Amino acid sequence: MKKLLLILTLCFAAQGFAQYDEEEVSNLNWLTDIDEAKKEAVAAKKPILLFFTGSDWCPPCKTLKKDFFNSEAFEKKSEQFVLVMVDIPRRTDIITPEQRKKNEVLVGKYNKGGGYPNLVALNSNLNVIGELSGYTFLRETDTHFNFIDSVLENY
Repeated sequence: MKKLLLILTLCFAAQGFAQYDEEEVSNLNWLTDIDEAKKEAVAAKKPILLFFTGSDWCPPCKTLKKDFFNSEAFEKKSEQFVLVMVDIPRRTDIITPEQRKKNEVLVGKYNKGGGYPNLVALNSNLNVIGELSGYTFLRETDTHFNFIDSVLENY
């Protein structure tokens, strides 16, 4: 019985570590409040980058996060943006009901097509200055880096 208990404990511990690795720790400063992002964008004279994601149901969102957002190259470029994550998860325990309402307002205003993942660049007046939707199974981030560079060049 003790061996069975030990084996079950190790299995649950391994599962916990596997989920941790999948999420990967990120050094990015993702905000979740657009008003706070606007204040920071005005003060720092930076564009805002909205990332529309379905964190628990959207495989392309998860892959984009791993391939693009958690890359060293994006981490450097992110310093030139105010980052806002707009998550619309299916599970109700991931974000608060209040945050869900705020995120749904942002989806209605800036992601009318409903694409996930979706990147939307805004100026400090919250006007759209660029948008890029989707991420393919080819897992090539060149398009996303070109989008980021284009926003920065034209800001």
